[in-house]
Amino acid sequence: MFESAKKLINGANNIVVIQAENPDGDSLGSALALEEILSDLGKTVTLYCPVDIPKYLRYITGWDRVTSDFPSNSDLAIIVDTSADILLGKVLETLGVRHFLETHPVLVIDHHTTESTLSFDHTMLNGDAVATSELIYQLCIHTGWRINPQAAEHMLIAIMSDSLGLTTPNTTADSFMIAGELTKLGASNSTIEERRREFMKKSPDILTYKGKLIERIEYLLDGQLALVHVPWEEIQAYSDAYNPGALIGDELRLVEGVALSVVTKTYPDGKVTARIRGNLPVAEQVAGYFGGGGHPYAAGFRVYEEYNTVVRELVDATAKALKEYHNETL
Repeated sequence: MFESAKKLINGANNIVVIQAENPDGDSLGSALALEEILSDLGKTVTLYCPVDIPKYLRYITGWDRVTSDFPSNSDLAIIVDTSADILLGKVLETLGVRHFLETHPVLVIDHHTTESTLSFDHTMLNGDAVATSELIYQLCIHTGWRINPQAAEHMLIAIMSDSLGLTTPNTTADSFMIAGELTKLGASNSTIEERRREFMKKSPDILTYKGKLIERIEYLLDGQLALVHVPWEEIQAYSDAYNPGALIGDELRLVEGVALSVVTKTYPDGKVTARIRGNLPVAEQVAGYFGGGGHPYAAGFRVYEEYNTVVRELVDATAKALKEYHNETL
């Protein structure tokens, strides 16, 4: 697995690192870390994402080097933090990108354990890790590639983001070990956290909006499923300043009796997206019902269906997943 990735990278001069249309701390941190590591190897690296990096992630140094212009002169594409076609919709709809991915080598580095649903040939570097940057760290150890202090910071950001500060159930001893090694290499979690908290500050308008979201939480399945819907008008009004899913996420999870929390968004073209977070390890299973993916405690999906139909199917999928989970733990 590592040898295949090494061979692809060594054989390329111009590399594009691709994030999906839902960038988060792991995908951005991993992309920026690869930029540092591969640049030190003499590669020309372009960071590509089809959407603007959300403002809440702009505490991460280098976010502004991510471009929405796809570099068609690249020799190799590296996709980070996803192996699902459905999460690359905007990437694949961009003129010329699907053709590029179908005619050039593609390396996918993804810590999600769901089976790849990508519709083009690719080489996988995956494994059961708390964040994609854990796999990048392991690749560097295997190959002997240098991790400079800035790359170490980006990798630590990715780990801390996806593990919620090394607190999620899929955090392992390796996660702590790698975080410690990255600290030795120059990353400072206190410096990162200071910057993050500054960017987490909310305007009075955003705090008022958060209150409105909390007021309209729906509790379904006898309170086991907490659901909030964000319509297109609110996406337009607020998402540039603060991602509504991130804004309300913790409040949804931290309610007595809630096993699964979901933030849905609807768009003018009929698209419905869902951000799923779990107190029980069923998020991936529920997302999979809709063709999405993730890991047991955090997942997502995107569909084109009537919203009320999606909600009914979501309730059914959650009920089924919870029943199977409880039967397995008896």
